[in-house]
Amino acid sequence: MSHQSPSLPSPHALSSAFAPYQSLAAQLLPHATEGDDGSHDVAHLLRVYRNAMRIHAAEGGDGQVLAAAVLLHDCVAVEKNSPLRAQASRLAADKAAGILDNLGWQARDIAAVAHAITAHSFSANIAPETLEAKILQDADRLDAIGMVGAARCFYVAGRMGSALYDVADPKAKDRPLDDRTYAIDHFAAKLFKLADGFQTAEGAKLAQERHDRLQQVYDLFLDEIQGSF
Repeated sequence: MSHQSPSLPSPHALSSAFAPYQSLAAQLLPHATEGDDGSHDVAHLLRVYRNAMRIHAAEGGDGQVLAAAVLLHDCVAVEKNSPLRAQASRLAADKAAGILDNLGWQARDIAAVAHAITAHSFSANIAPETLEAKILQDADRLDAIGMVGAARCFYVAGRMGSALYDVADPKAKDRPLDDRTYAIDHFAAKLFKLADGFQTAEGAKLAQERHDRLQQVYDLFLDEIQGSF
């Protein structure tokens, strides 16, 4: 059976959702995504943008730099199970810098966007040094926890061909966690750790709310698969 990617509105039609930076979005959305990964699509960009703008309203920072960093943070697609995964944010930053240079941005602002993109990734393990970088990291990680984070976890597991859980030991009590083989292992291997690493006060507050939801998903999932045992 063949699968077709869902049709999306044109970048011009979508750009209005990125107010007050809709003009910037119209310029950058055609460059913003690659491939068919539904966990890193335009819908993801918009969720991260809304998270970022909420944090920006409380914490400050350069809104234009932040908006550009959000729009371009996933402009290079690297699958979760690729050996290049740890380099994905650097590759995206390099591509973003070229795009912004072609648009006539100043070198200082290009560097600020590039740093935010490079530092946003969990896999890259690079500390964010600017407020905009801290906000982008927080905004992106908010989309990895909570109900959406749980949905994205299972979506990615499906793309990778993973099982939902180890039927003999779903909680990994007597085996190492293996989130490439079992989707539910990704909660303990990574997702439950994210809420403790937020960079801003507003981001940390939002993260705790979503962490609690993520824990609920995990607990209810285990309750259903284990039954009365």
